[in-house]
Amino acid sequence: MAPFGQIPPLWFHIAIAAIWVGGVVLTAELLHRYTNTDPEKIRKVVHIGTGQVILLAWWLQIPAWVGITASILASAVTLLSYKFPILPGVNSVGRKSLGTFFYAISIGILTAWFWPLQQPQYAALGILVMTWGDGLAALIGQRFGKHPYKVWDIQKSWEGSLTMVLVSYAVSSLILLVAQGNIWQTWIIPIPVAIVATALEAFSKLGIDNLTVPIGSAALGFFLSQLLLS
Repeated sequence: MAPFGQIPPLWFHIAIAAIWVGGVVLTAELLHRYTNTDPEKIRKVVHIGTGQVILLAWWLQIPAWVGITASILASAVTLLSYKFPILPGVNSVGRKSLGTFFYAISIGILTAWFWPLQQPQYAALGILVMTWGDGLAALIGQRFGKHPYKVWDIQKSWEGSLTMVLVSYAVSSLILLVAQGNIWQTWIIPIPVAIVATALEAFSKLGIDNLTVPIGSAALGFFLSQLLLS
């Protein structure tokens, strides 16, 4: 054990992140096996819960190579899980989707992009807009969606989309507030980010929104910050 006052070693930080992700996945599997919880709700437990690991990686300053390696391994496992019953609690939603795979890929891409730039807040912004925004939009839309609309053959609800806008704005604002302080850009930049994220979420065929929403949100937030803060 590290002496009192000494920074814990890297392996300790990695273990914290791994325990968090493992705990979320284990919870989902227990819910799947021993309760009658709706599979879509179980999937959202994983969707929202595992996304918070990006905050741990940011806070603990876990190196980019760790996040990229974890993304590659998670992508491989999720691909295998579509053929073999590795993660039935995650993928048993009764519809064809590569969402979990795209989710893992997006974390790796954003880590590889923003960690070397010393701008991890934008990776966190993209991932958390997806986890909280998309996750809550789906739950609210299914429970309270009374006004449906279609984007090609994909049905959404105005209630779900409104949730996506509001949650995306709140998440983006909080992350930018922590990263750059209480300046006017902190409150303005999340407006287009939330609108674009919602538009991308509306097209979610095969779960592609799990790739487009985080990358699109992070990229837009980053470029607008570069433009308005320069």
